[in-house]
Amino acid sequence: MVCKSAVFFIGLFFLNGLRLQAQQLDRKTQELLTGAKQGEVLSLPAIIPGKIPEIAYRKEVLSGPRLIISDDPEYILEPECLALREIVSPGPVRLYLYNVNGVVRPAKMPRKITAVLKNTGEGIMHLRFLKYSSQPPSSNYYQVGKQGLADYFTSAGSDSILSIPPGEAAPIDPRLERQTASYDELVHGFYEFTIDQPGEIAILQTSPDTEGPVALARLHSVVPPSRSNAGRGLFEVCNYKITPKKPIDTREGPVSLVVADGKKDPWITGREGSTGQAVALSGNYGVVYTMELEWKSTDGRSLALVTWNPWSNNSHWCGGMANTMIVGDGIHKEEIELLPSDRLITGGAPEAILVKVFHPSADKRTQIIKLTFSPPGASCLPIPLVFIPVDTKTTDHPKGTIH
Repeated sequence: MVCKSAVFFIGLFFLNGLRLQAQQLDRKTQELLTGAKQGEVLSLPAIIPGKIPEIAYRKEVLSGPRLIISDDPEYILEPECLALREIVSPGPVRLYLYNVNGVVRPAKMPRKITAVLKNTGEGIMHLRFLKYSSQPPSSNYYQVGKQGLADYFTSAGSDSILSIPPGEAAPIDPRLERQTASYDELVHGFYEFTIDQPGEIAILQTSPDTEGPVALARLHSVVPPSRSNAGRGLFEVCNYKITPKKPIDTREGPVSLVVADGKKDPWITGREGSTGQAVALSGNYGVVYTMELEWKSTDGRSLALVTWNPWSNNSHWCGGMANTMIVGDGIHKEEIELLPSDRLITGGAPEAILVKVFHPSADKRTQIIKLTFSPPGASCLPIPLVFIPVDTKTTDHPKGTIH
């Protein structure tokens, strides 16, 4: 995973942009936004990039699981080693595994990257999945991150129980045990589960024919972190609720919402088990944001939500962006949207992805936009959400202006 600093983001977001007029939108942009399908990539040079005011919001910590993430080192260089080991108490756990077979010698050998849970308690441990998302190893990191989020949001868990006797260990995800990752292939797992005994979670790399628990028994130390990736460790807070300090009003023109920037929205902090050191999770990957955004249309316009990648010129790692979100209007059933839907990724400005167009109520009352967002693996952060007023009642307006 790659995450960039908020300082660079702010500079890129505001410099070399076009100054937006709150009540003006050129005809071509208007027609693109009102005629596009959800998830479609559009070219919006009149808006993206642009000097767009940011929404002031409140952030509330929601109850939820602890988060364990394995993404440092992202590329595991040793043929057999521990990439993470964390002690966990009974209760819910969110586990995000994001590691790559980076073994160059000998001969870029295929490896197994797997997650193993050891029962350190006195009774039989029972594990039950609440969320399950496991992707085949792939060198297409964008596809893995995008589909991984989609499967996580879709998952309804399982009633089946994994039982682990005291002192023994078992693979958390049997699918990982059966898979082989070639050199430079990403292994991606995103899970939530509950356990009822204290335990130890390990992420390790070993040979394809070695069982994860067998490798765990002979591995004693964790490889040092690289300090160049998102991070690894255990984090006690990983769920937030976002609400604007005042309703979004179409009369005020385009506005943007930015989370996971490390500044306005600080990165979560925790501890890394092998060193005991305090760590920050750059980019807040694995964090789930529940957004309830009040909005109103005092001028009768609808509200188009788009998102875009402001990092495409920063490095070759940031040339694309792919995401998945849960989107709702507070009335109809919420939908899982793959973004973009008409291709794998979007590039940089002036490209943007149309997430959804929200329509005003007949009585102009305040409504709710509901979004579930989690920073997508393989994409650079932060990713802005931009809300653009559009006239969906007519496209027969004077060229260059809508009213």
